Amino acid sequence: MTVERWGIFELTLSGPADGNPYVEVELTAEFQYRNRIVAVDGFYDGDGAYKIRFSPDREGTWWYRTSSNAPALDGRAGEFLVGPPGQGNHGPVRAVGGWRFEYADGTRHESYGTTCYHWTHTGDEDHERRTLESLAASPFNKVRMCLLPTAAMTPPRIAFAGDTPGQLDPTRFDPEFFRHFEGRIADLLELGIEADVIIFHPYDKGHWGVDNLTPEQDRFLVRYVVARLAAFRNVWWSMSNEFDFNKAKTMIDWDRLLQYLQRIDPYRRLASIHNGTAMFEHASIYDFGKPWTTHQSIQHWDAGLTAEWRMRHPKPVVLDELGYEGDIDRRWGNLTGREITRRFWEGMTRGGFVGHGECYVDTEHRWISSGGTLIGESPERIAFLRSIIDQGPADWIAARDRGYRLDYFGDRRPAYYDVELDDHDHRVEIIDTWAMTVEPLPGVFRGRCRIPLGRTDLAVRISR
Repeated sequence: MTVERWGIFELTLSGPADGNPYVEVELTAEFQYRNRIVAVDGFYDGDGAYKIRFSPDREGTWWYRTSSNAPALDGRAGEFLVGPPGQGNHGPVRAVGGWRFEYADGTRHESYGTTCYHWTHTGDEDHERRTLESLAASPFNKVRMCLLPTAAMTPPRIAFAGDTPGQLDPTRFDPEFFRHFEGRIADLLELGIEADVIIFHPYDKGHWGVDNLTPEQDRFLVRYVVARLAAFRNVWWSMSNEFDFNKAKTMIDWDRLLQYLQRIDPYRRLASIHNGTAMFEHASIYDFGKPWTTHQSIQHWDAGLTAEWRMRHPKPVVLDELGYEGDIDRRWGNLTGREITRRFWEGMTRGGFVGHGECYVDTEHRWISSGGTLIGESPERIAFLRSIIDQGPADWIAARDRGYRLDYFGDRRPAYYDVELDDHDHRVEIIDTWAMTVEPLPGVFRGRCRIPLGRTDLAVRISR
């Protein structure tokens, strides 16, 4: 068989179904390309079926051999051919250059995220399709999505076996839940959208029993999730949402889980962790100087701090949460579309990446909770911002020293903008970030220049 580079090779084997295969059966495989060997875990998929998934990153012939304590699964060997990547397949996203992202083939990637925490947990296939249709028509190329339920939810299936609060079996998983979950990840992959999988969160409050697992049970879950999902090239890992709200775990626990994730993920997918806190007053942001995180996932209302975070640690800054467009009675959930647009521009022009969300009262479902249909004013403005960024250099912050700059003024309205340019000829354009217009100023500019402004929501683009 032939698999495309960065695609998925999947091996299905029949093995023991009695007892508890999740605990009792060990299955791994080694994949070899020339003198390089990659070890991956297999997983039990129910009904006596075991699977091994592998994503090859080199073209050519790969060989594999399994190892297991179950004789039926041990010593199975074979080979397969890896061909060139298909259309739209640029490989997984990685962090590069201290503050940027790009795909494995070198294609640039900027993250425009949105949040749909439990869009895969509703049990409503039509609703999930509407969510996918909304995403396909949107500017968003990353979705933050939870694996585990909250206390208020009654999902049709849960990651662990069982359906009674407080009586789930943490030693067994529900394969049907995972098949559905990974099916939606595959749907996102078809759309070119990254799946930022949130493994833990603090919103269960002991109801289902998934936010206060033992360290061993935590690792058991993480290992199974990595075995099933890591081969999807569009997967990112978020170890937790608002980790500091979870009182059952300490910082040491989170450190150990992130280290464990790094150790068992054969592809070293992008991995981070998201802070909570009263973000309008203070923020206990994770120490992203620790080497087991690839980027900074930050909750904070002030996108103006992006450059400071970027300078503090040489890793991409992703403002995954800075408030949401909507009209609910929570301060973080009733921002106007104009304010969300401003925060996107502020974060991006300072060298970061920003996440979106919506929570309107008069909708069937709140987008941040379960997806559905986007109705806000910000998505089309974010699409306009994305087009502006796409037209510039991939390293638009460093490019300021090479004749390109994109300066944003937000809610300020200075009458003019004085700027010092070099002796090359430059063009100057006034961008109205809300009206989504670009107005070239006549003539060429060099040396000290005064650029007329006089209203809010403007950006100035200057290029040689």
